[in-house]
Amino acid sequence: MILLRSLLFNLIFWLSVPVYAPLALLTFPLPYRWRYRLISAWARFHTWLAKVLLRIDYTVEGREHLPTGAAILLGKHQSTWETIAFQTIFPMQTWVLKRELMWIPLFGWALTLMKPIAINRGAGRKAVEQVVEQGRERLHEGIWVVIFPEGTRTAPGQRRRYGLGGAVLAEASGYPVVPVAHNAGHFWPRRKAIKQPGTVRVVIGPAIDPRGLTAAEINRRAEAWIESTVARLEGRAT
Repeated sequence: MILLRSLLFNLIFWLSVPVYAPLALLTFPLPYRWRYRLISAWARFHTWLAKVLLRIDYTVEGREHLPTGAAILLGKHQSTWETIAFQTIFPMQTWVLKRELMWIPLFGWALTLMKPIAINRGAGRKAVEQVVEQGRERLHEGIWVVIFPEGTRTAPGQRRRYGLGGAVLAEASGYPVVPVAHNAGHFWPRRKAIKQPGTVRVVIGPAIDPRGLTAAEINRRAEAWIESTVARLEGRAT
């Protein structure tokens, strides 16, 4: 049944893109807040579908740490699950992502309407400058900026070097950093079609006030909290 449920979910997931993306493009004239609400309905639907079809549910701890205004979210990246579920859990947001995603017909065009910060990963310092410039604009508009500092998905038990882009944005803008840990990779593994039922645990850490801190210190604090919390969650995965 796990195999059949996974295959059915994958089929619905991919077939929904050419159906929903053209509808999303029709939201172009609308204000961003309305546009975001309508387009992100796709992510909310698949978060719900994962719950009812795949039996992948989730819990959230630490909601009391969410600031009242916009913030920079630095999160662990283990699977596709968090890229869609975060749109249900957290306020109106956009993401730092690789620019190649924007080139995907229909999907990338619809994604463009969500004001992502599409960077060239090989651009080095210029990419960081782009994150700071565009990220500051998004934050001033009340839009959260979601960044996966490892840059790509990592399997449970693994970690990659944390990029400085999000921390540099925090230092330059003064907006708080919200670290987020989870164990989604145990249930929705990267690069695997089969998904396992279970409950993803999402933990929101205390916001990091960047005032008086360097980008390196902000990054160290976020990384230390995220990795220690992920290690704890992985030991308690259900």
